[in-house]
Amino acid sequence: QVPLVESGGGLVKPGDSLRLSCAVSGRTFSPGVMGWFRQAPGKEREFVAAFKWSVRNSYYGENVKGRFTISRGEARNTLYLQMQNLKPEDTAIYYCAADPRNWILSALYSAQNYDYWGQGTQVTVSS
Repeated sequence: QVPLVESGGGLVKPGDSLRLSCAVSGRTFSPGVMGWFRQAPGKEREFVAAFKWSVRNSYYGENVKGRFTISRGEARNTLYLQMQNLKPEDTAIYYCAADPRNWILSALYSAQNYDYWGQGTQVTVSS
């Protein structure tokens, strides 16, 4: 197992910003891809964003494009998600995910292609 630790969730108002962090804890791990998914009550887990190390490129779900930015830390095993102009429909548990494989682009959007997951951090957007 590769422990992923998320932080940065909380309760914010519509239009506010929030930054989530994800770090691989306790061992050396070289990810091929790292990403963020979210799951709202009663809904399936949804792709938010991913970073593919081999091409140093970022990819976004349609619901967050233009508002969220994924970035990597100085260390290869850290990842951030900057969320701006948050909306009530962004309310969900946000999960960090990682996988050592260098997946093709189409595979990045599916949760089943990520072997390692964090515990999740709650983001609530409400006035």
